[in-house]
This record gives sequence, C-alpha cells and structure tokens, in this order.
Amino acid sequence: MQQIFNFIIRNSNRLLFLLLLGISLALTIQSHSFHRSKVISSANFLSGGVYEKINHVNEYLNLRTENDELVLENARLKSLLFNKEDTTKIPLADSVKGVKPADIIVSKVIHNSYNTHENYITLNSGSNDGIKQDMGVINSLGIIGVIDNTSPRYSTVVSILNMKSHINAKLKKSNHFGSLTWNGKSTGFVQLEDVPRLASIRKGDTIVTGGQSVIFPEGINIGTVNNIYVKTGTSYYVIDVKLFNDMTNLGHVYVIKSKDREELINLEKKKKDE
Repeated sequence: MQQIFNFIIRNSNRLLFLLLLGISLALTIQSHSFHRSKVISSANFLSGGVYEKINHVNEYLNLRTENDELVLENARLKSLLFNKEDTTKIPLADSVKGVKPADIIVSKVIHNSYNTHENYITLNSGSNDGIKQDMGVINSLGIIGVIDNTSPRYSTVVSILNMKSHINAKLKKSNHFGSLTWNGKSTGFVQLEDVPRLASIRKGDTIVTGGQSVIFPEGINIGTVNNIYVKTGTSYYVIDVKLFNDMTNLGHVYVIKSKDREELINLEKKKKDE
C-alpha cells in the first residue's frame, strides 16, 4: 500500500494532467455533435473489429454443431423437394412483404447482448454497404431491431430486447395496434402496450408490425399472444408476446431500406411547422 502512495506522490503532476485531459475531452465530446459522432463511429469500428475476430473463433469452435444443423436442414429441404403432396414454400429474402431485393442488405450478427436492460447487436456491415441509421433489421422468423449507429464496415442495432425500444405493432387478424416494448425480464417475451379493450384477443393470436411504422413494412412477424392484462386505471390491454425468434441465437439478418421514411418525416415536419 505504501508503494502505491509513493507512486501517486512521485507522479502526481502527470496523473493530474491526464485527469484534466480526460475531463476536457469528455466535455468537448458531449458539447459538440460532430466530435460525438466521430467518437461513436470510431468506437463502432474498433469494437466491430474485435467482435468479428471473436465471432470467427466461436464459429470455428462450433463447426460440429453447425454441421449437424446443416445436415438436418438438408434433410428437411430434400423431404420438401421429393414430397409432391407438400406445397410448402420456403420464404426467400426478396419476398419479404413486397420488399425488392435491391432494398434488402444481407448481414451477419457478430455480437449480440441480451442480458442487460439495454441490449445491442453488432453487424458486420456498415455505411459502405448502404446501411443507415433507423433502418429495420429482420430475419426469416421476424423482427430483430433497428439500426442505431454505423461505421464504414460495421453497425449497431437497438435490439427489441432493449427497454428504450418502441415499435408499432398490431394484431394480425385486425387493425388494433399498440406500442411494442420490453419490460427487461425475459429474453423470450416482449410486451404490446396500449391495445384498446375493444379488441378481440385470444392466446395464440399472431402479432405483426403495424401499418404506422416508417421503419418496418406492415405484416412482419413478431410473435404470438401469451398473456393478456388490463393496464391499471385505463381501458387498454398489455399483452405478453412470445417471440418467434430466439434472440439469444442469431445468425444472418436482413437490413431493410425504407425509401419512404424521409419523405414521410419531411411531410410530418412540414405539417407541424404550418
């Protein structure tokens, strides 16, 4: 302990300089949006590179599991191919609710957090690939989240398992909609809030993205109704939604470009300014 005190005394000037330098940099970043955006972009680039290296190691260690999954998938595809009575169609990326192939960017999850209240996902695609902030991210089973920040080669996604996430969603069988949130408890469930009690809801009903979203196309799968509660003191339901996706096990995803988003935002902004 005495050696630690002696070290601090001997280097007090240098330590004070570093402390003041850190404070000044933090104040500069917080008060200037340009500097803040550059720091975020650089952090995405550095963390993205690290996550990608870790992901390569994990992929190598999990080759046996992935090979087993490929064998099962090949068996399923062959059974569909040779079973003439089976008319099941395998959904393709370019058939997502009318979204054109040119408006879909295929990417891969290289880091995925799901054990905090504000979870984020890192993709190995960025602004060089055409990814921008506020683009929707989905996979073959349903929605994943919304693009938060980008660097040239990487991007971060606000997961639907993030307590700050709010996404317009509705009952598939009707136009009753609400706001999709997460209460921070289970990775397998999210909550659909502010659904009017006039809505007819049953356990097992499908929940999809709503028509009021400028991020996701209408009708993208989310999950099924698991439990229904009445919000205290209101005439609205809170619905526990069991996700189609296993948010703890994500691979390739699709980033959806929204050509109409900027037009809608500008239109609404113009309306407010009038």
